Amino acid sequence: MKRGELMGFRSAVTWRPLSEQAVMMILGNHMDPSIQQYVQRVKQAVERDPFPGFVEAVPSYTGLALFYDPMNVRQQMDVEGSMQDQVRIWVDQLLTSIEDGDDQQHDGRIVEIPVCYGGEFGPDLSYVADYHSCSEDQVIAHHQQGEYLIYMIGFAPGFPFVGGMAEEIATPRRDTPRERVPAGSVGIAGAQTGIYPFATPGGWQLIGQTPLVLFDETKTEPSLLRSGDRIQFVPIDEQQFQKLKEVRS
Repeated sequence: MKRGELMGFRSAVTWRPLSEQAVMMILGNHMDPSIQQYVQRVKQAVERDPFPGFVEAVPSYTGLALFYDPMNVRQQMDVEGSMQDQVRIWVDQLLTSIEDGDDQQHDGRIVEIPVCYGGEFGPDLSYVADYHSCSEDQVIAHHQQGEYLIYMIGFAPGFPFVGGMAEEIATPRRDTPRERVPAGSVGIAGAQTGIYPFATPGGWQLIGQTPLVLFDETKTEPSLLRSGDRIQFVPIDEQQFQKLKEVRS
């Protein structure tokens, strides 16, 4: 990302208070890989050089929520105004370092997600195929091609919201959500695809399932996936699914 592009993002930033403990940095109103790249740059910069009272930076599709300890911020304030004003000033200094090229961005990982498509693993695969007047194999081919960018983790711990799915298989949610979606289910909702880390209610169209564990609270880093990562879906058969499931159980 060039300096001119970085300056353009900085000038487009708007701020919105979330609470007495958080402020939101907003960069746009639509999903855009370049916006997400800038969000990741800011996140990495503030984690590497945190401002006083910094607690956590949480990415969204088009921005970054910054959580902080109000008491710590208040003690370190050197401007008149609100705590959000002080946080904005500190972060603005970081944005300057990003433009000057002083930050060292670390690209997200590429993570392969094995998926067994159709059958009991993807009960809505046939519906998606019928909706687009194509074959199930064509749906699978569209879904597993290319890389998907993870914009944010949300809804449930470890649930990735990703962009980059082929328009040819974009399908509306189910009219009636299921009371229980199995853990590891891979679904489609509109122009997005995602993976359920737990067994939860859900209304996405289920086209497959992965044997991977997306969230393990016993690990130092519980979530398998992170915002900024790119994922590749890799088709596997039922035998491979069961084998991988046994290895991870």
